[in-house]
Amino acid sequence: MTRAEEFEDLRPLLFSIAYRILASVSEAEDAVQETWLRYQATPTQPASAKAFLSAVVTRISIDVLRSARVRREEYVGPWFPEPLMTDPYQDPERSAELADSLSMTALLLLERLSPLERAVFVLREVFGFEFGEVATAVGRSQAACRQLAARARRHMDEGRPRFEADRKEREELAGRFFDAFREGDVGGLLDLLATDVHLVSDSGGKAPQWGRGVFGAQNVARALAALVSPFAQIGGVVEPHEVNGQPGAIFRDRDGKVLNTWTLDILDGQIQTIRTVLNPDKLEHVGPVADAWAVVREAQQARRSTN
Repeated sequence: MTRAEEFEDLRPLLFSIAYRILASVSEAEDAVQETWLRYQATPTQPASAKAFLSAVVTRISIDVLRSARVRREEYVGPWFPEPLMTDPYQDPERSAELADSLSMTALLLLERLSPLERAVFVLREVFGFEFGEVATAVGRSQAACRQLAARARRHMDEGRPRFEADRKEREELAGRFFDAFREGDVGGLLDLLATDVHLVSDSGGKAPQWGRGVFGAQNVARALAALVSPFAQIGGVVEPHEVNGQPGAIFRDRDGKVLNTWTLDILDGQIQTIRTVLNPDKLEHVGPVADAWAVVREAQQARRSTN
């Protein structure tokens, strides 16, 4: 097998590692490409291509994350990970860890960790690398990596919800939610929303957003019901779609361009958080991006014409 063939076989794994460290599709793709360039430039063939490439993409991702942290501190409004439609890496033996680590909730918890803690957690807890491999990848001793892993696990466990809904239950509830949303059924929405539900958006200052968010079941249900009718009138489409391994949707304008993505956090049989990503920079990998300001103006005109 040639180096190029080996690399292509491992590309899904490398991207999945980089994405979980960086929470950015574009930055993860760049990290994988840089890994390939370094692999090409290596004069001798590594004993294990998987170990070598995983270490390289991890180190690159740590460096990128350190500089990204500064930018994220200056970000306008709430910051969310770039939405991922499909994880390219599949491993039946670690499917639970892979799925759990992909959710918006988990990725936001990972933001609390230092870059080293995050990398160690991803390699060890998500992908099951041995501590020797983890130590090589991050340039620390095995003992140090065990401490980093323990600290990261503790932080992650402290922030996790206690009772996760199973996949089938989440999909069924999400289906009912989007049915009620399309119908503008306030009562149906209220049945599914937690009392303290939070609707919050990431626009990065480059698209409309709901201020600091909408709080409370009554307020969120009314906001959603008021949104859907004018959006449908102007040809907007709500396309249910798994986003970051969670129930969600892609909103498109009449031309099929991407307006935003939604993810639903579901716990104890209710929707706890609705996160929307509107920042056009974070949607380019999903498809051609709509002009959100123009869509909002048109929807507002449609609402006024029916009042």
